[in-house]
Amino acid sequence: MYPTLFRWFPKSALSRMMGWLADRPWPAPVLRTVVRLYIAAFGIDMADYADPPEAHRSFTAFFTRRLKPGTRPLDPDPHRVVSPVDGAVSEVGRIAGGRLIQAKGIDYGLKELLGGDPAWETYIEGSFVTLYLSPRDYHRIHSPVSGKVTRFLYRPGELWTVSPTGVRTVAGLFNRNERIVTFIAAEFGEVALVAVGATVVGRMRMVYHPITSNRRGAGALREHLDPPYPVERGGELGRFELGSTVICLFRPGEVVLDPLQREQIVRLRQGIGTVEAVG
Repeated sequence: MYPTLFRWFPKSALSRMMGWLADRPWPAPVLRTVVRLYIAAFGIDMADYADPPEAHRSFTAFFTRRLKPGTRPLDPDPHRVVSPVDGAVSEVGRIAGGRLIQAKGIDYGLKELLGGDPAWETYIEGSFVTLYLSPRDYHRIHSPVSGKVTRFLYRPGELWTVSPTGVRTVAGLFNRNERIVTFIAAEFGEVALVAVGATVVGRMRMVYHPITSNRRGAGALREHLDPPYPVERGGELGRFELGSTVICLFRPGEVVLDPLQREQIVRLRQGIGTVEAVG
């Protein structure tokens, strides 16, 4: 029913409009009221954040709020791969035969997810974890490993919701939606991090390039960074300007994921796997 109802809904136009509204410097009393209602509705603990609600000049600024230093401590083991976001585990498993699990009874293709990147086949039989960010979560994206961003790709697309309803009902959801794929070369190998856009996601932005998602008429982009962009484990990579999903992909023989469970809550910089081999 959901795909039928929303197939012709102007999801991209709505998302751009909401992003525009969220950027506006609303009158302070209006913005304070909206932010307070949002905090109450989603049970956000503002003690985790660097700035009080009234310090923000727009809803986008509030939504992309910064954490207080030390709020999400980094796993001290340098061989641990860490969560790039606050979120819930949607799916986790092996990339069997080049297919990933979206939800029970639904899978999708690795090649399409990675936009046909020349190295996409190196991830076959590796592992993945899909992390869903709810409206209450911190919405900046961080690196799961130390290394260098060597390349990225942007694929424009649709903006179906990535809520549990959408994931359970829209076939090939993550390959249909807009996404930015970041490839990070680490000491032990490579990690691909896929930021997936969704309905009412005004934009995705990355720190290593001025790419901005959800632009009218935007085309696909693949770019190598010269020089590569260095990142630290737990360091910031980008942000969602309204919420979405991150998929982390690991090549076979390089990372062993922890026994994560569906719907398990994970926190930024929490260990979620261990490097299997170095060099």
